[in-house]
Amino acid sequence: MTNITGQKAVPTMSKKDISNFKLRKNMPIGTRVTLRGKNMYDFLDRFVAVSLPRVRDFKGVNDKSFDGRGNYTLGITEQIIFPEIDIDKLPRITGMDITFVTTAKTNEEAYELLRELGMPFKNLNVKNN
Repeated sequence: MTNITGQKAVPTMSKKDISNFKLRKNMPIGTRVTLRGKNMYDFLDRFVAVSLPRVRDFKGVNDKSFDGRGNYTLGITEQIIFPEIDIDKLPRITGMDITFVTTAKTNEEAYELLRELGMPFKNLNVKNN
């Protein structure tokens, strides 16, 4: 994550014990990065122009992943779409979720904002969830 975003990743910790997953409270279970300002725009530009076209059979991103409050979440199944990742040094291929938090109040406003920023949506219109 640090290589992809250019900013140090923060570990996320588990909140409770789950014995079936051999998970204990406060064990690290993931990482997250919050980007703002210039770093955010640089990442968005590289993501749309370089990384998304490297997705196998890419026909656009789903326009139904809005949460109703103007935020958009996109799931990536393989982190190897990013050119910063060296596939030979990976122990295994994992995925990630990318969430775009906007100041838009509705799905339609967020859709128009992301479309103007270059997000390649599959369909040309968005429907309320």
